[in-house]
Amino acid sequence: MTKIRIGIIGFGTVGTGVYKSLKDFDNVEVVKIAVKNINKPRSVEVPREIMTDNPLEISENPDIDVVVELMGGVEPAWSYIKSALEHGKHIVTANKELLAKKGEELFNLSEEKNCVVLYEAAIAGGIPIIMPIKTILAGNKINRLQGILNGTTNYILTKMDADGASYEDVLKEAQQLGYAETDPTGDVEGFDAAYKITTLATIAFNFRVKFEDVYREGITKIRKQDMKNANELGYKIKLIASATIDENNNADVRVHPMLVPKTSMLAHIDYVTNAIALNGHPMGSILLSGPGAGEFPTASSVIGDILAIAREYKTTDYLLPMMRCHHHSKANPVQIENTYNKYYLSITAPNAIGVIAKIGTICANKDISLSSILQKGVGEDNTADITVITEKCLEKSIKEVITELTDCEVNSLIRVAE
Repeated sequence: MTKIRIGIIGFGTVGTGVYKSLKDFDNVEVVKIAVKNINKPRSVEVPREIMTDNPLEISENPDIDVVVELMGGVEPAWSYIKSALEHGKHIVTANKELLAKKGEELFNLSEEKNCVVLYEAAIAGGIPIIMPIKTILAGNKINRLQGILNGTTNYILTKMDADGASYEDVLKEAQQLGYAETDPTGDVEGFDAAYKITTLATIAFNFRVKFEDVYREGITKIRKQDMKNANELGYKIKLIASATIDENNNADVRVHPMLVPKTSMLAHIDYVTNAIALNGHPMGSILLSGPGAGEFPTASSVIGDILAIAREYKTTDYLLPMMRCHHHSKANPVQIENTYNKYYLSITAPNAIGVIAKIGTICANKDISLSSILQKGVGEDNTADITVITEKCLEKSIKEVITELTDCEVNSLIRVAE
């Protein structure tokens, strides 16, 4: 049995979980770990001699076969990975931002150097998705993905729904519990989910999707009143990462809040759980769900990738051909203004005769049909709360409707899943 020697760059929560778990495997040896501070107290005992504060001691080390990058971000992670590839090392990474922004360059270099790059942990933590798509599901033409890919935002939205609380209050609680960062921008503004759906769509559709072509909208404008209205209408509000591709390779890839019907399985994915629904032929529809983050769930995916390399190491001149990058053509990006969706609008309007008729007329002039329009009570300031659900219509048209509702205040515009 060949023992592969690995170096770990980045030794936070996931790195620690990987190190603890790898002790159970005889065919893997951790020979070097790069950290920012060697003297920092840690939850696991690590021999001092394998610690370094210089990642180049890993990427350039001739005694290391596989570099496991767990530091995150584009730089300096990309520089270390690039160096490792140039020195002939295989890569395992959980770096979703790097994959989204540098994926093409990364995979081109890895092929040039005949090295494999595995990244199961970068998309959905402990949920296996990349390897299934590239192996068991390889005979399918996948044309649609929908997922809840960020545990922080899902926790916040679930708590807002369950407790009837505001976004601001739940965010503070999530930060105190460690579910949200001190600066939560990457999660709550949808960046994290956008990184993940960029790579996932590229793999599933076999066409390159550019991160800059992905529409992104976060959850910071979701109000507790929207949660209440959604429930009464038979929906839950979730941050959905979605991607569809048509027969002409037009790819609509985006991240934004959606009203999801309670009849959908995604509506019942709560708290920090993640899930991914795939549609394609001939499989039809499937849903994969599980822990999307955390020390051991994410470590599980990292270790799976390490062991996949270990099983083939030195048995072939071309490791894991099915897991290599096979997409070289770029998908045609679809701009959000040109998409068709159903919409939920929460409107505050003057309590006057003809207001609802006016809303209906403005929508009709834009070829927008209304599925429902409800008025709930009158406030002390003599304004009415009106909730509108449209039929499917052009995004550009609904934005034009909002600009023409000059006498009203549109509090929320949220797309509605079918």
